Amino acid sequence: MPRSIWKGAVSFGLVSIPVAMYSATENRSPSFKQLRKGDHSPIRYKRVAESDGEEVVWDDIVKGFEFEKGRYVVFSDEELEATSAGSSKIVDVVQFVDESEIDPIMYQKSYYLAPEKSGLKAYRIFQKAIEDKGVVAIAKVAIRDKQHLATLRVKDDVLVMETMFWPDEVRAPQFEELEGDVEVRAEEVEMAESLIANLTRPFEADEYVDTSREAIEEAAAKKVAGEEIVAPEEAEPAKVVDLLDALKASVEATKSKQKSA
Repeated sequence: MPRSIWKGAVSFGLVSIPVAMYSATENRSPSFKQLRKGDHSPIRYKRVAESDGEEVVWDDIVKGFEFEKGRYVVFSDEELEATSAGSSKIVDVVQFVDESEIDPIMYQKSYYLAPEKSGLKAYRIFQKAIEDKGVVAIAKVAIRDKQHLATLRVKDDVLVMETMFWPDEVRAPQFEELEGDVEVRAEEVEMAESLIANLTRPFEADEYVDTSREAIEEAAAKKVAGEEIVAPEEAEPAKVVDLLDALKASVEATKSKQKSA
């Protein structure tokens, strides 16, 4: 059982549901440490002041907000806590919406909210009500002195809380390349739609694995065993062909793959 990283309560009207929060995901990408070339000694980084290069101990470090270039105001932990909107121990449900109304670009990080024993019944009532209505909850929550917008939904019999970017944190897509005028022929779109149809099937998450991570782990095992690592031959660059011809060839290739499956 992983350790909870936060404990508080889901506030739903006048109902308070005590919960513990756990990370729902983990980053399993290969991790590399920087080493000195000669003896593989790990490299450490020091906290130094820009003005004189002197190393600074943790007790002498304060939090500064840059209000102008190179000018700061300093906040204590107590002052930051005072500026935090709402309780740091409450997931405050403010409304319910259809999940399709939320653009996935706003989602940030996922957490599991597990009930404390004393709140199991209220947790189940809230969970079943969300499932029966087919909605997700919109909430506000403060985690580590930072307020987040979040959603609550049900997955595999547990509440999942997803923190979100605030609307003004999502950048508008402004690209000059999209202003170009190109001719899109109906036949090309039809071929693209046929290709989509051939590749459309239910999503099975277990089908997908991080092949780059597996390759690095395999290569590391070979190096530990003293084997030589040989780089695979690079594939020849694909020749530039007519887009419609490429779409037709892709459709035929996916048809053959479906027949052999």
